[in-house]
Amino acid sequence: MNSHILHKDVQEFINKNLKSDITKLILKGSPFGTISSQELANQLIAKQKSEKKLPTWFQQENIYFPAKISIEQTSSEITAAYKAKLVSGTSIIDITGGFGVDSLYFSKHFKEITHCEINEELSEIVKHNFNELKIKNCSFFIGDGTEYLKNSSEKLDCIYIDPSRRNDIKGKVFLLKDCLPNVPENIDFLFKKTNQILIKNSPILDITSTINELKHVKEVHVIAIKNEVKELLFLLEKGYNNEVSIKTVNFKNDEEEKFEFSLNSKSTSEYEKPLTFLYEPNSAILKSGGFHEITEQIEVKKLHQHSHLYTSETLVEFPGRIFRVINVISYNKKELRKVKKANITTRNFPRTVAQIRKETKIEDGGNTYLFFTTDLNNQLKVIFCNKV
Repeated sequence: MNSHILHKDVQEFINKNLKSDITKLILKGSPFGTISSQELANQLIAKQKSEKKLPTWFQQENIYFPAKISIEQTSSEITAAYKAKLVSGTSIIDITGGFGVDSLYFSKHFKEITHCEINEELSEIVKHNFNELKIKNCSFFIGDGTEYLKNSSEKLDCIYIDPSRRNDIKGKVFLLKDCLPNVPENIDFLFKKTNQILIKNSPILDITSTINELKHVKEVHVIAIKNEVKELLFLLEKGYNNEVSIKTVNFKNDEEEKFEFSLNSKSTSEYEKPLTFLYEPNSAILKSGGFHEITEQIEVKKLHQHSHLYTSETLVEFPGRIFRVINVISYNKKELRKVKKANITTRNFPRTVAQIRKETKIEDGGNTYLFFTTDLNNQLKVIFCNKV
């Protein structure tokens, strides 16, 4: 941590150049003898990335930003505020502290918080920033959070963990045991230290597989921002062996789309051809797998078992995108070439959007929405829609 970065003239330079071309600035070299151009560039890039994701840090004076990868990997303030409301008590430990965004929001709900971070410089940065942000109830430990717990006799109200994927694990598919710390391996030990564990996971993880890896899962939260799934949260409670509740939320500007159901509910769907309105669930629901539960809770019917599109004769509130059906045709390339421009979505269809555009020459954009899908009779259909 280069403390010279916090000097007033350096901070003024950073704020003045937030909209500047970073490459050109690097080529000019640093105007400060004690700070390299690379260090300046990192502060600028990291602060730029924080403007929408971390407005508290962006707006606060004298904040020291870490390597940009720490900003990319950290929780947003939206998701941090959400997860902090899921747990309560007097004491909490964040054993994978990182840049401290989650820790800051936990500090608003707990009397004491411990931030553990194995990277000494990052821990120093967080400690400095918390001082600037007037966070007084956080203590800092430089080292492995699991080791901290092993050497502590303290019983905590909650343990928070954000495991990171091990570097030797390749490919898109991985399990919780492939992460550090290895939570499934340490679960019995962790429950000796607390009755409540909250785990943040990558959206890539399979929900059912992760539940099977763990013990005492009470709730799973799927969090999306503007229809992009950002986090999976697993809330564990010692001794809990009842139904797992799946809760989804999609943050859309000032609106929250929420939908929840029990994991092992025996819901079934009714099927129907496209009616007056077409509904596409938000990405949090799609990730949760609650496809049949939608028809149980909302007055809609499904187009096909595997299509994950819904329809109704009258307009209903729905956690996702809503369209008015204009026309429905069988899939026909010759007929589709008459369409010049449209937004294309595929659901349970044998061709990709790119293949369809290549075959039909339909340009992207406009006010027409085309859904390429399979209906209840296993026929390939194209649904012409306008957005409601």
